[in-house]
Amino acid sequence: MRIGEIAALAGLTTRAVRHYHHVGLLPEPERLPNGYRAYGVRDAVLLARVRRLTELGLGLDEVRDVLADDAGRELADVLEELDADLARQEAEIGERRRRLAVLLTAPPGESDPLSPALAALFAKAPRTTSPSAAMDREHLMLLDGSGAAGEELYAALGPLVADPAVLALYERLDELAEAPADDPRIPGLAAELVAAVPDEVFAALPADDGPPLRGFTRALLAACPPAQAEVVRRVMEAFAARGREWRG
Repeated sequence: MRIGEIAALAGLTTRAVRHYHHVGLLPEPERLPNGYRAYGVRDAVLLARVRRLTELGLGLDEVRDVLADDAGRELADVLEELDADLARQEAEIGERRRRLAVLLTAPPGESDPLSPALAALFAKAPRTTSPSAAMDREHLMLLDGSGAAGEELYAALGPLVADPAVLALYERLDELAEAPADDPRIPGLAAELVAAVPDEVFAALPADDGPPLRGFTRALLAACPPAQAEVVRRVMEAFAARGREWRG
């Protein structure tokens, strides 16, 4: 058989057959006196097997490993690994589709790529124009994207987000936008904010307080006006202490 004939028989292109020669998957056959390759049935069977394996998703190096094992014992191992990899891809695609579904059903102007759990949390929050509430929303979105927050934390935050009294605390924090760092309202507001957070939230907080979170804390304080920064600093110190208590 000529190269065009064996390619058609195996369901491949002549370019693919030449490539398999080049990478060592298919041995070079004998050549006729005119220089053309002369393929046999054995070559066609081998090419068909290569095609089937690549259609399963195996890379050429994996195909080479399978073909090198005459007993075929390695094929099962390779296929199990491929199946696990496809399962991971399927799970990732499912998560991406769930996020896409959230975007497709979001009201106009609210099209941030949130996880379904965070989107459900935000849906519980009352409408507000509070800058402090908007800032906290952005912080949760940042943690959501970094993987530092999860469904357990969002579930624990649900009652807190839906509580109108918490919105009133945000509005009081807004009132400190132009105040100095020693404003007398700071201690009381910080204490009320800490008291408003239920223990379940601290049980769900991530235990890692490594450099990324410490850097986030510094950046957060630097972005706030003096009085608000002092409230946030006190709240975060109290949160850290309660978190350590929960982690023993």
